[in-house]
Amino acid sequence: MKRLLYIAFVAAALCATMASNSMPASARKDRFANKLHTFNAIVKELQSNYVDTLDATKIIDNALGYMLYQIDPYTEYYPANEQEEILSISQGQYAGIGSVISKRGRNVIINQPQDDSPSRRAGLRAGDVILAVDGDSVLPSMNVGDVSKRLRGQAGTEVKLSLRRPFVEDSLLTVTIVRDNIKVNPLPYYGIDKDGIGYIKLTTFNESAARKVREAVSSLLKKPGLKGIVLDLRGNGGGLLEGAVQIAANFVPRGTEIVRTRGRDKRDVKIYKTTTQPLSTDIPLVILTDNGTASASEIVAGSMQDLDRGLIIGERSYGKGLVQSTRPLPYGDLLKITTGRYYIPSGRLIQALDYSHRDEDGRPVRTPDSLTNVFKTIHGREVRDGGGITPDIILTAEKPSTILYNLATDFRIFDYATRYFAENPDALVDSLYSDVLFEGLKADVSSSDFKYDKQWESAIDYLKKAAKEEGLMTDSVEAQLETLSGLLRRDLGKEFDTHRREIEDMLAAELMARYFTEGEQVRRMLPGDSTYLKAKEQILSGIKLY
Repeated sequence: MKRLLYIAFVAAALCATMASNSMPASARKDRFANKLHTFNAIVKELQSNYVDTLDATKIIDNALGYMLYQIDPYTEYYPANEQEEILSISQGQYAGIGSVISKRGRNVIINQPQDDSPSRRAGLRAGDVILAVDGDSVLPSMNVGDVSKRLRGQAGTEVKLSLRRPFVEDSLLTVTIVRDNIKVNPLPYYGIDKDGIGYIKLTTFNESAARKVREAVSSLLKKPGLKGIVLDLRGNGGGLLEGAVQIAANFVPRGTEIVRTRGRDKRDVKIYKTTTQPLSTDIPLVILTDNGTASASEIVAGSMQDLDRGLIIGERSYGKGLVQSTRPLPYGDLLKITTGRYYIPSGRLIQALDYSHRDEDGRPVRTPDSLTNVFKTIHGREVRDGGGITPDIILTAEKPSTILYNLATDFRIFDYATRYFAENPDALVDSLYSDVLFEGLKADVSSSDFKYDKQWESAIDYLKKAAKEEGLMTDSVEAQLETLSGLLRRDLGKEFDTHRREIEDMLAAELMARYFTEGEQVRRMLPGDSTYLKAKEQILSGIKLY
């Protein structure tokens, strides 16, 4: 009960702190005390007099979570027994079976066993349905987080899984897996192609990211004929700020400012400069970004842009310019709290959403492009603040076609790749791009109950229902609705052929996930990657930043 009341005090104090700063100090102090007492009284009343027995700790945890989310989505409370996620992000490792899992309908499935992990060594496959963990059934009501907690545990301990494997004769399996420390590899691939273009794929900024990138850059610089380096930060949501500074240090002189942070007190400024000798200050550098490039990734991309050191190609980045720090709480709990904003060398803030100002629906406000401010790079190029890093060369990703979207969300391509692997577990029989694979997928989908014209079909159904309820459904109206339905219905085979390339790209990615390591998947996809090819073109033609 003491711990419960302590948490209540913390919540009340935080709520009181958010009161208007325009109020006199004495009035704020009184309001703080009043709110704290009220909160404490409510908790006591619930504990003593509510008609049913309540899990008061859960109620307080939920209240804390809701309160913190109203501030921003990055300020979070972690009870002592729920800190695996934040530790795995920062340290780059956790203990478990090493597999990505996902929810599919009522089931939780293995999405992809990680390279060199206990799950891979135990023979788990993409598509395996988890039926039970240590004899306890995985219920339809359970989400991915519930199952993940059961799969994680101390290294060296065993976990027994009951599985159903699709597309094989003996579909029910029982597997015992010894958990291990799973290290998250932030750099699945780097290499150089035949034209002298070095490439580095970085997926996160954990404790080993900076070291691995430096090793990769050093290795590439030793390759004869190296013409430039492409650093791929697409989909990289960030991580450790210090890692971003260390990675930028490979390309700029020692002592260069990369980022500075400012807290609530304007005097609370921390400047981060490079502290190591660069590996190369003149090798042509291109950085790839998309709307999943965030936080520490944006520090690297933005600083290279502001310092006129690298060319940015791709999509506008996410726009996360808020700095979080962790604070220990009593009883082993942890608070991750936003303590400042970061500013890249030109002086611009790239935070996109203003969580202190919200619209009538409670959504944070985004600064319109027309109201953003102009800043200058080190050589005078204009750049803007107000939301992410705008690339020097913008390449907007094409929106997936309706058929591809529905093939993906209905797991049709996933299932086809799963079945292909079940029938050919040792090696790919066909090329990743072949008539055999494409026509096989088309035939498989055509022979099923696949329906992808969902929007207009739902609209027609709604019109029919409304007409019946309003007493307007006559034979003539029904016939006209059927005619309209026929006019809107697409030819599945024609749609497949029209969108063949993007369908084949997704099928190739699914097949590679089953046959190859993550690094090999990245390498094999590069020749068809239009953003990478644009970067390569820029390096070969000679990058001119200013």
